[in-house]
Amino acid sequence: MEKQLFLGDEAIAQAAIDAGLSGVYAYPGTPSTEITEYIQGSAVAKERGIHSRWSANEKTAMEAALGMSYAGKRTLCCMKHVGLNVAADCFMNAGMSGINGGMIIITADDPSMHSSQNEQDNRVYGNFAMIPMLEPSSQQEAYDMVYDGFELSEKLGYPVLMRITTRMAHSRAGVVTRPMKDENTMNCPADGRQRFILLPALARKRFKVLLEAQKQFVESSETSKYNQYFDAPNKDLGIIATGIAFNYLSENYPDGFEYPVLKISQYPLPRKQMEKLVNECKEILVLEEGYPVVEEQLKGYMGTGVKVHGRLDGTLQRDGELTPDAVGKALGKEIVSYYAIPEVVEQRPPALCQGCGHRDLYDALNEVLAEYKDPKVFGDIGCYTLGALPPFRAIDTCIDMGASITMAKGAADAGVFPAVSVIGDSTFTHSGMTGLLDCVNEETNITIVISDNETTAMTGGQDSAGTGRLEAICAGIGVDPAHIRVMVPLKKNYEEMKTIIREEIEYKGVSVLIPRRECIQTLTRKKKASKK
Repeated sequence: MEKQLFLGDEAIAQAAIDAGLSGVYAYPGTPSTEITEYIQGSAVAKERGIHSRWSANEKTAMEAALGMSYAGKRTLCCMKHVGLNVAADCFMNAGMSGINGGMIIITADDPSMHSSQNEQDNRVYGNFAMIPMLEPSSQQEAYDMVYDGFELSEKLGYPVLMRITTRMAHSRAGVVTRPMKDENTMNCPADGRQRFILLPALARKRFKVLLEAQKQFVESSETSKYNQYFDAPNKDLGIIATGIAFNYLSENYPDGFEYPVLKISQYPLPRKQMEKLVNECKEILVLEEGYPVVEEQLKGYMGTGVKVHGRLDGTLQRDGELTPDAVGKALGKEIVSYYAIPEVVEQRPPALCQGCGHRDLYDALNEVLAEYKDPKVFGDIGCYTLGALPPFRAIDTCIDMGASITMAKGAADAGVFPAVSVIGDSTFTHSGMTGLLDCVNEETNITIVISDNETTAMTGGQDSAGTGRLEAICAGIGVDPAHIRVMVPLKKNYEEMKTIIREEIEYKGVSVLIPRRECIQTLTRKKKASKK
């Protein structure tokens, strides 16, 4: 046992390795990316042959992780919060089938939307699937929860959802590690056909089993070392603090709590402790990062006679991250701000890197589209989304991974011309290929731009699943090879790019343009590495 300084993400990764992990499956997404990257860089993981290659998307990651669990091995599946939307089909049904080898699913939520298009709280998904959840309040707890979580998963027979947030993922603290365990031996379940074939007749039986298991899940929460009741003499108020919110509460009471506090870091909610708090205290304050999940459940459990304060009644803001100051204000404390931001300081919006190939693409695309009356460009998730900002203002929409192609298709079906989709190479293989198949099947009049920088750039330059294969993928889906056009987005090729874009917009059918130039950031790193 030794103490190391870890990011929350790194603590999770090291704990998984120490707990006998056999594979991590993930698609990069802030703030979860560093979990998989840490395992990829671990000498022990390499020596043990722990699987750590990136998956094409979160759905394929979840399904592969469940497959490894089926074989009896311990597996980790990691994603940012919106990634669970992509993986939801398998996630929900894994709650029905249960697992064999321990399986922990990490969802890294992003309150305040630092790098996301929403701030959904995936504890809602955990309740939806009716599986156990963990929510650490510290890096040490994150380590311990993963280290013990595989055993918990195997004991209960279900996947465990572990929810972290941006501050937990990307802040550091000292963590005491524990002895490394051996990996599980391969052992497929004897009753696998009764559990893992979710035909309606079998699924109905499995749902009854899941419902019956809820009692065991609650008992596990009520006896969990992660759920603690701190008594105090002043019963005017009782406080429920979940996950990292417990840290913010503790910062406001460095010398001990004034009111009784129930710390919750394992779900389902520990009903007995909640009843104790409600019965002893006049009012309840719920501190939780994200949605009012506990606040709403508390009212449902305890009835309308309980006076509950939190995000629903305005005691805490509904959006954005909690902070120690916000918690202090909710407690009626006077908050002194020592580090106010001067008015002269303004936020600087992100911008495409100097030397980025997306810049040359947008310049050419904008100039060509200016020749048309009402063109629409449907964007996607990636660095190129920054083309929405000045000076380009080149895209009209950005909703979710892969939506550029399918939204452009729908708009084209409605009569929009030209309907242009801009998507990145990694996003295309993540969620764009099926949309392209729809376009091919209906011979949609659409121009699809796959801006290929040969990496997953937005999250730090991870491998892209489609590198070297995009033309073959598009041809295999059915795009006419004559209308799969590759360009090199450089100023010297500017007029040629405009000509190709114009020609393919005028083509009445499915066109795919592939402007290809390596990301300037990964290229710079490669050049620096070659000089060492």
